[in-house]
Amino acid sequence: MAVNMKGKSLISINDLTLEEIYQIFELSKTLKEKQLTNQPHRILEGKTLGMIFAKPSTRTRISFETGIYQLGGIGMYFGPNDLQLKRGETISDTAKVLSRYLNGIMIRTFNHQDVVDLAHFGSIPVINGLTDLLHPCQVLADLFTILEKRRELRGLKLAYVGDGNNMAHSLLHGCSKVGMDVAIATPADYEPQKEIVNNALRNAAYMGSKVDVTNDPAAAVKDADIIYTDVWASMGQEAEAAERKKKFLKFQVNSSLVKNAKEDYLFMHCLPAHRGEEVLEEVIDSPHSIIFDEAENRLHVQKAIMALVM
Repeated sequence: MAVNMKGKSLISINDLTLEEIYQIFELSKTLKEKQLTNQPHRILEGKTLGMIFAKPSTRTRISFETGIYQLGGIGMYFGPNDLQLKRGETISDTAKVLSRYLNGIMIRTFNHQDVVDLAHFGSIPVINGLTDLLHPCQVLADLFTILEKRRELRGLKLAYVGDGNNMAHSLLHGCSKVGMDVAIATPADYEPQKEIVNNALRNAAYMGSKVDVTNDPAAAVKDADIIYTDVWASMGQEAEAAERKKKFLKFQVNSSLVKNAKEDYLFMHCLPAHRGEEVLEEVIDSPHSIIFDEAENRLHVQKAIMALVM
């Protein structure tokens, strides 16, 4: 392989080089082909992945646990009450101890700094399975899916409509890194963090692409190749759900909004979807929707990540 990623943590797409991103995609393609043709690919025989879940999950847990098994390794699940972190043990001590037992850690949690600290204090690769700030594995799977469908990334336009959350942040990083135009449309006061936008602007300046953050969903979606959305209230924001519904009504992805995109647009959603809220069934169940392809590709892309870093 052209780039040696062994031992590297995956905390943010913004930390990856363009060569590393495409290396992940190339191995994802190879591993997907091997699985679909029943060819063994036990690259991580005898390796153990610790999976820390402070947040519950469907896709993240099943795809990582299935993936490490298919690669010949073992996945160990640790729920919110399974580690001494709950009883006051520090992240630094936890990282040092787990580094003596495991070959890699995947963590899905609230506080992004926990992932940063695990990687800093540990001596094994840490994979960010989701934080309140970023969701890099999801967006790498999304970009791989777009690449499968369109055979290119550079020059395409992705429009994200909804909350300026961890998905918006990682889409800003990912699209700008690969030379895609990216437009983010959110209600006022729900924009993505300025630091993330600035990262994307720097990447886009280097790649010759565009970054746009707006409060106008129709303007964002205009001539888009891909329309993307996410739930209006993420995990931990349940108390805000009713108020968010009122503020996000004009940001619903429906048949009227998608008329602004290209005729052959693709619709994407990281799931789970709240049908009837951020997206209507006329869009999510349409021929334009590739939501289950991107969900499947979480498995293949995360297998590639584990194989490369572990």
